Formats: sequence, C-alpha cells, structure tokens
Amino acid sequence: MSALRLLGVVRRGDRSRAAEAGQATVELALLLPFVVMLIMLVVQTLVLGRDYILTVHAAREAARAESVDPTGRDARTSVSRVLPGAHLQIVPRNKIGDPVQATVKYTVHTDVPLIGVLLPDVSLAASVTMRSER
Repeated sequence: MSALRLLGVVRRGDRSRAAEAGQATVELALLLPFVVMLIMLVVQTLVLGRDYILTVHAAREAARAESVDPTGRDARTSVSRVLPGAHLQIVPRNKIGDPVQATVKYTVHTDVPLIGVLLPDVSLAASVTMRSER
C-alpha cells in the first residue's frame, strides 16, 4: 500500500469507482424483483403451452378411440388418462365412415408462484374429427 493511502488520502478516481459499485448494487436490488417476475411469467406461459398441447393430444386420443369403439368408454378413459379433469364431448355417429368429432375442454389453473394470483384461469379447448372405422 502506498503511504498516501495509509494517511487517508485517496485519489479522485478511486472514490468514483467505489460509488459506482454501490450504485450498481442498488440498481440490481431494484431490478431483481422485476427480473424474477419476468422469469415466472415465462414459466407460466410454458405451463399454458404444455397444457394446450395436452388438450389437443387428449382430443386426438378421444377421437381415435371413438372411431374404433362406438361405446365411448375407451374415449373417456383415454382423456382421463392424458388430461385428468378435462370435459369430453363426442358428436355421435350413425354408421361406418361417418365423421366422429371429439371436443375436449380443460381449465388451466394459473398457480405459478408470484404470477399465478395475478393471472386469471385459462380455458382451453380442442376439437378433432376422424372417420369412424367400426
């Protein structure tokens, strides 16, 4: 260490660097909550995207099961297996070759911490039509 530092004499450039370091810490402390909320918002969006894909998949599974088995039991089982709590609506068919339409409706509860309480629950719906095989 230099003798001037030991005596308490500090150059002007050293003070400004210390002040800038403190300013950066304060800026980080002020922006950190917003960055965390932004990350949680991205996570909530990814959860909604995943649930939308699952809704489309459940509708496809239900339409496929209904096109093979006209009783509808397999369609309801497949929807409850893919997306528990979803509502399934099937348009009945008359004969082989008629279109079978399965509509799945699902409500996504936004429950990601910090963001979930700010966003309303989202209703998703998907509809798939296939030709009956049996």
